[in-house]
Amino acid sequence: MARMHTPFLEPLGLTFPQYLVLLELFAGTPRTVGDLCAKLAMETGTITPLLKRLATAGTVTRTRDVSDERRVLIELTPAGEALRERVQAVSGQIKSACKLNEEGISDLRGTLDDLAWPADKIDR
Repeated sequence: MARMHTPFLEPLGLTFPQYLVLLELFAGTPRTVGDLCAKLAMETGTITPLLKRLATAGTVTRTRDVSDERRVLIELTPAGEALRERVQAVSGQIKSACKLNEEGISDLRGTLDDLAWPADKIDR
């Protein structure tokens, strides 16, 4: 799936994981790194460099929470917010590229979710 997104994300200067982070941030900010990790099923060691690259690109800001300095808050910048429509349009582009109807997309999403289920939750 990540490879399928590449031609749609490259013009935006985004990788697939960055795309997923932005979609999550469009749901509301500020968000903690821990919250993003939980929502996206990513480890801190994976998401932190990704967030640093988005910050360097001017898409997000990373600031320490004044009430708890252990937490880092992530917010969209105006440049990040300006990407909203183009990023959200990628989903429709993928649907067209897959040539699937809504039922087919739902079935595919279910299959991908099943494949991504944590290994410790799988019945052996």
